[in-house]
Parts: sequence; structure tokens; C-alpha cells
Amino acid sequence: MKMHEDVVKAAEVLKSGGIILYPTDTVWGIGCDATNEMAVKRIYQIKKRDDSKSMLILLDTAAKIPFYVKVVPDIAYQLIAVTDSPLTIIYPGAQRLATSLPAEDGSIGIRITSDLFCKEVIKRTGFPLVSSSANISGQLSPSLFSEVSDEIKENADYIVHWRQDDYVKRKPSPIIKLEGGNVFRILRK
Repeated sequence: MKMHEDVVKAAEVLKSGGIILYPTDTVWGIGCDATNEMAVKRIYQIKKRDDSKSMLILLDTAAKIPFYVKVVPDIAYQLIAVTDSPLTIIYPGAQRLATSLPAEDGSIGIRITSDLFCKEVIKRTGFPLVSSSANISGQLSPSLFSEVSDEIKENADYIVHWRQDDYVKRKPSPIIKLEGGNVFRILRK
């Protein structure tokens, strides 16, 4: 299947409230419409993840961050501009997202994806994409499609074909948390 066909099908499933299993610029992810409360709750159930643990969202461009975060410190744009690999930034003051998605302190992790498939899906749907590693909570994150458990595969409404035969090992992104002003803390290198 060609990437464009996968984008179209994945976008249809996401728009109808479904869950997709898909490749990202880091590990294989499980995702949904980040504004759809029922879909987000389903991901927590599939992953057997405590809903007090936030999941991150993917955006296709940094220009969309202010729509989902109340205040975007200048340092965020500087960090995005200087990184040459995937970077997740945790912002305070999440807004316009499913209420179960942000952390208890109201923060949300956002990564501006460089992956062409993810960018196209986000453009086609018009909403941010939840991106949580495609594993049961506590298990290893799947770098390759072959590492995704049958349990996760069985619970996805659509499994993306694009890059299933890609054997390039990828790892989760570093995580930086913004703490007000231009102060930040590195949570994962």
C-alpha cells in the first residue's frame, strides 16, 4: 500500500473516533484525535495505563502550538529551531484537548513531527494526533512494527501499512519540561 492511501484511510478512522497503530519519527505509536474524549479514554484502556499519566500529542507545525497551549514561552520556539532530531516539549496550560489527556498539573507534551506520514495525517484531519508508544504500560516501546504486541494490534481500528517493513531502530524522543519564563528541565535525554 502506498503512503497516500494509508494517510487517507488512517484519517477516515481518526475522524470517526477510531484508534490507529502507526509509525512515527520515533517509535511505533497508538493514536487518536487528541480532542476526542472517548477515543483518548480508549487508548488509556488499551495500554492499561493510569489516566493520571499524560500522553503527548503530535502537531505538523509549531504555528499550531498556541491553539493548544495558553502561553508559549519564546524558549520553546528556540528549542524547536535548534533541534535536529525529534523533541517533546511539555508546556503548561493545555487547552482545547480531551480533558483526560493533559497531566494533573494541566501540562501537555507536544512534539512537532518531522515524519511525512504523521504530518499528512494531521493536515488531513485538522486536529492533533495522540502519540503514545504502542505497548502495554510498563513494557518496552516498540521501535519496529514486529515488536508491537498482538494485544495492541487487536485493539487498533486501523493498522498502518506504511513502514511495517522498515528495520531502522528508533528510540523515544528526549523530553524537556518548560517551567515558566525561559526555564526548562530535561526529563529524558
